[in-house]
Amino acid sequence: MSTELNQQTFPDFISSGLALVDFWAPWCGPCRMQIPILDQVVQKMPDVKIGKINVDENGDLAAQFGVNTIPYLVIFKDGRKVAEFVGMRQAQVLVDALAAAK
Repeated sequence: MSTELNQQTFPDFISSGLALVDFWAPWCGPCRMQIPILDQVVQKMPDVKIGKINVDENGDLAAQFGVNTIPYLVIFKDGRKVAEFVGMRQAQVLVDALAAAK
């Protein structure tokens, strides 16, 4: 289960612990294909927070991170970006990256 984020909720969401944030849009086919993969990540790593940012509704956040291709996935640890992925990624790639970030 992922949390919908916006300009107001994003800073607190990533401020502590490990978080994976998915920049996406409803019209993006690969983004929709990424959703069930993120659900797999949640099952394998229930202590990791998963958030989603709709780039159409949160253009300022997308611009802040230089997002020009989606899906764009970012791993944050205690508020700091530690890894990023452009394009769809399989669950094991994300799980491995999250484990490495711990």
